[in-house]
Amino acid sequence: MSKTKKKIRFDIISIFPQMFEGYFSESIIARGRQQKLLDIRLHDLRRWSEGRHRQVDDRPFGGGPGMVMMVGPFFRAIKSLRLLNRQKSRIILMSAKGRRFTHREAVRLAKYDRLVLLCGRYEGVDERVAKHIADEELSVGDFVLTGGELAAMIVVDAVSRQIPGVLGKKESLNQESHVEDGVTEYPQYTRPADFSPVRGQRWPTPKILLSGDHQKIETWRQKKAQETSKKLQTKTK
Repeated sequence: MSKTKKKIRFDIISIFPQMFEGYFSESIIARGRQQKLLDIRLHDLRRWSEGRHRQVDDRPFGGGPGMVMMVGPFFRAIKSLRLLNRQKSRIILMSAKGRRFTHREAVRLAKYDRLVLLCGRYEGVDERVAKHIADEELSVGDFVLTGGELAAMIVVDAVSRQIPGVLGKKESLNQESHVEDGVTEYPQYTRPADFSPVRGQRWPTPKILLSGDHQKIETWRQKKAQETSKKLQTKTK
């Protein structure tokens, strides 16, 4: 009897769902969708707005600049998705004040069967979404984006790569940067072995990679990966 393949479903809620189709229709993500390993569904938050103007934001209580996304549309959206088995699903609000999204987080989230990603806009999202609707908040870095859409794409991409069969070769996943905390991937080279951008200048491939000695190559790769990792961890003065 064949073993059931691991699959994952993403529900992305945004006021700009059309932003995702281009990226998700190419390369590895597209292949994962074709193989039925990834089920990506895009939802327009305005479907769950009230009133003829399809309003999803309003002025912040207490004053301040900009507009804040309302709790009501998000509540109605989640209710309509019918997350029957909450043990196998996770609702995530993409937020600049959320926990940092890392490779370890991607591995953790890949264990779920369904992820719902909420994308904010404007000055932010009503805090009651984070407090009562989302299971957690995630941030892709210490900077502010125009909206949560780009952050959601990053989460979908990183998590999808953890699903067996999406990448094709399991070895590709094991040799990537950050599989081991704080360690980046070793430098990669391909043909030509010796590249000359202009006359008198050479950009050669390290000779060890052309030697055919796999043990020495592996040792070199590990050393270079450690060196690169240390450089990244060194603070810029």
